Amino acid sequence: MADAPVSIREVAALAGVSLGTVSNVLNRPEMVAQPTRTRVQAAIKKLGYIRNESARQLRAGRSRTIGLVVLDVANPFFTDVARGVEDEASAAGLAVILCNSDDQKAKESRYLEVLEEHRVQGILITPVSGADQRLARLQRRGTPVVLVDSRSPSRGQCSVSVDDVLGGDLAVTHLLEAGHRQIAFVGGPLSIRQVSDRRDGALAALARAGRGRPDLQVIETPALNVAAGLRAGAVIAGLPPGARPTAVFCANDLLALGVLQEMTMHRIKVPDGVAIVGYDDVVFAAAAAVPLSSVRQPRHQLGRAAAQLLIEEALGGGAHRHRQVVFEPELVVRASSQGGPRQGPRRARRPAEDAAPADAAPALDRADARG
Repeated sequence: MADAPVSIREVAALAGVSLGTVSNVLNRPEMVAQPTRTRVQAAIKKLGYIRNESARQLRAGRSRTIGLVVLDVANPFFTDVARGVEDEASAAGLAVILCNSDDQKAKESRYLEVLEEHRVQGILITPVSGADQRLARLQRRGTPVVLVDSRSPSRGQCSVSVDDVLGGDLAVTHLLEAGHRQIAFVGGPLSIRQVSDRRDGALAALARAGRGRPDLQVIETPALNVAAGLRAGAVIAGLPPGARPTAVFCANDLLALGVLQEMTMHRIKVPDGVAIVGYDDVVFAAAAAVPLSSVRQPRHQLGRAAAQLLIEEALGGGAHRHRQVVFEPELVVRASSQGGPRQGPRRARRPAEDAAPADAAPALDRADARG
């Protein structure tokens, strides 16, 4: 049976002082005479007393933690975002509680309840179905909320996102410039705002080239992971050569890696038989058997900027102004779609509202403030 934690009362008894004196040594040592302070510290060391920092912080009103709720912690995109959040939080003396919603609204709701019960300083969240009344209620009860990789539909909360319509446009414009006319979009569920925005960007590129919605073959997936990419790749590989798309734009890199693997299994050469472009530019993209072209998102900066906004709101009180920060993506061309007239990183040309460049570490200083 484990030993019970040493209490402050036991420390006071061993040192021969009052509970208040021990409390002062722990919290306001300058108020205690040096000999008494030394005696209390010796008792603490001898008994192995460990203060309950969590309880102390809760009595003060808020814990020294923030919550981060992501859709899929296994996705390297969210790993990089979380690192950006942690870097900024650590600099502010805060710890991060990471929660994985698995793209399930019920699981997301449970985590939100737990985080509120723990009285976190605030919550960063990539919501399953966008901002809703649950998040608004959290804010009304005093818990700041910042949307991550999801743009706020109102000016009532902060958000940090990427112009995904522009990202989809960049990807398909690149494929059209490379001479592709049979292009497929792989991604889903389309109910996820980021996925539908990337598809809409692809359609915008086609429209500008005089092509219509039917010219984009949409293969909707049930998830944004490698397994779903493998299944989509099997569908593409099973089509007769004349009906098979010559290029595929995937809503994220995990899907693209699955499609790439399936093409390899069916001996369909990439990019000669099928060119592939992904999205996110995670670390595995450049390391793939055929290095993957991808629309790069500033993942670390997304996390840092979101944490900055949350900390500003938590500490700023009524002086805080909600802001919607939008980063611009860029296309990085590698071997999986090589052959077009453009090589290497390609900067976005159409300005995004409240845009912050993808390489802008001090994103908050470059984006407009929204009241």
